[in-house]
Formats: sequence, C-alpha cells, structure tokens
Amino acid sequence: MEEQALQQELTVARKKAAKPMLWVGMISMVMFFAGLTSAYVISMERDDWVTFDLPDAFYISTVLIVLSSITLILSKRFLKQDKRQLSLLLLVVTLFLGIGFVWQQYVGFNQLKSIGLFFTGLESTVSTSFIIGITFMHVLHLLAGLIVLFVVIYNHFKYKYKPNDLLGFELGAIFWHFVDILWIYLFFFFYFIR
Repeated sequence: MEEQALQQELTVARKKAAKPMLWVGMISMVMFFAGLTSAYVISMERDDWVTFDLPDAFYISTVLIVLSSITLILSKRFLKQDKRQLSLLLLVVTLFLGIGFVWQQYVGFNQLKSIGLFFTGLESTVSTSFIIGITFMHVLHLLAGLIVLFVVIYNHFKYKYKPNDLLGFELGAIFWHFVDILWIYLFFFFYFIR
C-alpha cells in the first residue's frame, strides 16, 4: 500500500514538472532563433547581400501549418467531448498537414535553387545561406514535432487519453503550436526584412 502511494506521488510530481520543462525547452529554442535572425539583420549590411522574393512554396507551407494547428485544436476539443474517432481523424489530418509543410519547404528550397540561389558553394550568397539555414533548422524542429504527433496518435489509439486526463496530448499540442508560431514569425521576418 505504501509503495502504491509513493508511486502515485511520483506520477503527480512528474505531471507537475512536465509543462514547465517543456516551456524551458521552448524558451531556449526562441533564444536560438532570435540569435539567428539577429545575425541575419546584422549581415544585411554586407556589400554582397542579395534580396529576393520568398518562394511560392513558403506561402503554401505557411497555410498548411496554420491549418494543422486548427485541426489539432479541434482534435483536442473533440477528445474532451469524448468523441474519440473524430479526434483521432483530426490528429491524422494534422500529421498529414505537417508532412505537407515539410514537403513544401523542400519544394521552396528547390525553387530558390532554380533561380540560382544556393545554400553552399561558389554560387551561394550570404542571404540565401541564412534563409535556407534558418528554415532548415525550423524544419528539424518540425520533424521533432511530427515524431511527437506520431506518439500522440499512438497513445490516442491505445486509449491513453481521457477527457479529464490529457497531459500527453496537451504537451504534444503545445510543442506543435510552438513550431507553428515559430514558422509564422520566421515567414513574416523573411517577408518584411530583406
């Protein structure tokens, strides 16, 4: 009996620590991207800085990631209402929208290459190296988000979430919305600061 009470206390302590730990991790990512975008702004003063329009695929990817956050919000809402099938369907749609985002980023990189803007090599420029490097770092974070979505979908399928116990779902959703907001920031940063 005593061992069971200790186990419950540990579970409660882990749950209390989970969200603050996630927030600390996300704050460190914000600092990382703040440093990258600050370096971008400083580098704009260089004589060899090249300005260019964002590839069309970046616009499409922005729409896809915003839609993915909307479907995730709806999925959580339906799970709270114990409409599990609809919630699971929207989780899967969120996953596919996220995969579509990554694909459009790849297409965007190729669109930059097709107009002669390269990340590395003799033909690269500082500005294209920055935009592709920063975008690529975001894609890596989004790939982590896709893994999180896979875990949330798996746990949802295994009935680990209940309308009154959504911690794992909420942690995954917080991270997903974070990478969504981060991309929106980067998109508008690149759109307005050239």
